[in-house]
Amino acid sequence: MAVTRRWGLLPAVAALGTLFVVPPAQATVKTETFITAETTGILLIEAGECFSDPAYSVRAGERLVLYTPCARGADNQAYGFTHVPDGPYDRMKLTAFAWRSCGERFASLWGERRDGLAHYPIMPTPETWADGDRDVMCAVYRPEGRLEGSVLPG
Repeated sequence: MAVTRRWGLLPAVAALGTLFVVPPAQATVKTETFITAETTGILLIEAGECFSDPAYSVRAGERLVLYTPCARGADNQAYGFTHVPDGPYDRMKLTAFAWRSCGERFASLWGERRDGLAHYPIMPTPETWADGDRDVMCAVYRPEGRLEGSVLPG
């Protein structure tokens, strides 16, 4: 008499199915090193404009950011600039100044109603500093995904 196995393929199918489970997306944390003044394309972005995360361009042979209309959805939006006092380039002081000034502007724009937004500064590098760059761009983004339009209040 032949024995019929009811569950013969089920364990194999279930095991195979676990190979195709997509893990949940992790939140992105952007720091002052994520984009710098030397990232190609960032110096073309103005306050209020949206732009992409840096991506490698084969044609350009480097990482670059692109202007993106906010209405189409974007990775980031510039919400202001802060001018850094002149003096010698000091990475630690510049980083502290950039986070403090962008944080104050972020708090004044969004206050307690942040709607899942975060911010980060885009800072001069030693090379751009030597060329006279004294501006920090403040950018807002959504760690859990893309912006679905301009997020600037009012």
